[in-house]
Amino acid sequence: MRMLLMGPPGAGKGTQAKVLAERLNIPAVSTGDIFRANVKDETPLGVEAKRYMDAGDYVPDEVTNAMVRDRLSEADAGDGFLLDGYPRTLAQVGTLDEILADHGHSLDAVVALVADTDVLVGRMLKRAQTDGRSDDSEEVIRHRQDVYVAETKPLLRVYAQRGLLVEVDGVGEIDEVSERVLAALKTVTD
Repeated sequence: MRMLLMGPPGAGKGTQAKVLAERLNIPAVSTGDIFRANVKDETPLGVEAKRYMDAGDYVPDEVTNAMVRDRLSEADAGDGFLLDGYPRTLAQVGTLDEILADHGHSLDAVVALVADTDVLVGRMLKRAQTDGRSDDSEEVIRHRQDVYVAETKPLLRVYAQRGLLVEVDGVGEIDEVSERVLAALKTVTD
C-alpha cells in the first residue's frame, strides 16, 4: 500500500500515521518528524527549516522534495509507505508522481482527515503546552490553518479526480478514527 494521509494541522495525521503504519505493515514517513529532527540537531537544513516552521509557513519545495525522494528510496519503503505531510502543494504532487514513477509505482489511496478548525486549534494549543513546541502559538496555528486552506486543499481536488481520495472524520478516539480510515481504504483499493 502506497498512501497519503492528509488534513489540516492538528487533524491527527501523526497519531493515525503511526497506528495505520503498524496495522498495514508499512513505514510512516512524516516530513514533520524529519524537519524537527534536523531542527533539533541544528543541521544547516534544520536552521533553514526552523525559520519557516516558526512563522507557520511551509519549508520550501526544493528542500522538502529532496528529503522525500531520499526517504522513499530507502529499502523499507520499497513495498509501500504511508506519507504524512507531503505533498502540500500542486507542484509537490507532480514531484511525488515523478518519484513514484522512477520506482515503477503509483499511489493507491489518499485519506483526508477532516475536523472543525476550532477543534484543531484547541488540540494544537494543548499539544504546545505538553510538548513545548515553539511552532504552536495560537497566532501561528491559525495562520497554518489558513495556509492549509489556500495551498493544500486544492490537492484534494486533484486526488478526488483521480479516484484516490476518501475523506474521514478525524474527531473521536484514536481507535475509532483508525477503524474509519481502514474501512475507507477498502472502498478505494477494492
